[in-house]
Amino acid sequence: MYRSEQLLFDQGKPVPIVIRNYSKADFDDLIEIQSECFPPPFPQELWWNKKQLLNHVTLFPEGALCIEIDGKVVSSLTGLCVQFNPTHPNHTWAEATDNGYITNHDPSGNTLYIVDISVRPSYRSLGLGKIMMQAMYHVVVNKGLDRLLGGGRIPGYHKHAANMTANEYVQKVVKGELHDSVISFLLRCGRLPIAVVENYLDDEESRNYGVLMEWKNPFKK
Repeated sequence: MYRSEQLLFDQGKPVPIVIRNYSKADFDDLIEIQSECFPPPFPQELWWNKKQLLNHVTLFPEGALCIEIDGKVVSSLTGLCVQFNPTHPNHTWAEATDNGYITNHDPSGNTLYIVDISVRPSYRSLGLGKIMMQAMYHVVVNKGLDRLLGGGRIPGYHKHAANMTANEYVQKVVKGELHDSVISFLLRCGRLPIAVVENYLDDEESRNYGVLMEWKNPFKK
């Protein structure tokens, strides 16, 4: 199981944090985080439910991470293991994660697949998302997996969809010519795009596209 204590600095002031696996005792906090990250009109039924969370901590507890500050859970990152073939990248988020229930978790899979990352809005200036992603890289290395993978939204694409394809948009973000709140964040975390997938998820801002972004295990050839 994972536990790491670190210090962050918020305007020069040290902030102790704990990165650890979440458990049943955290479920109410995790659902509250979802409500803060996805407020109405986002459908409440699409927030985590306790059956999903129980599957996370039962089927693949190593992939259930959170950050705690002053005894309060302020962010979470969830993953599962899948068998992924880079030559056949097309899939949907629902297919890869069983709609967040992760019943398709494959202990012999070659890839750690990110299901969700959520950070309370009032804590987003601290870089917690990147810290959790780096912690999940440790899991990839420890388990000898080939990669970490996940589909990123492209919420800025709707502003440019009339003028360029999704692939062209992603290329411009990678080159620094455009900024996208999700893809630019994942690039800063060390992940690189490998495919743009149509109908990845129901997301009007992204025009239903998702960008598969990978971090390769540097210890595997």
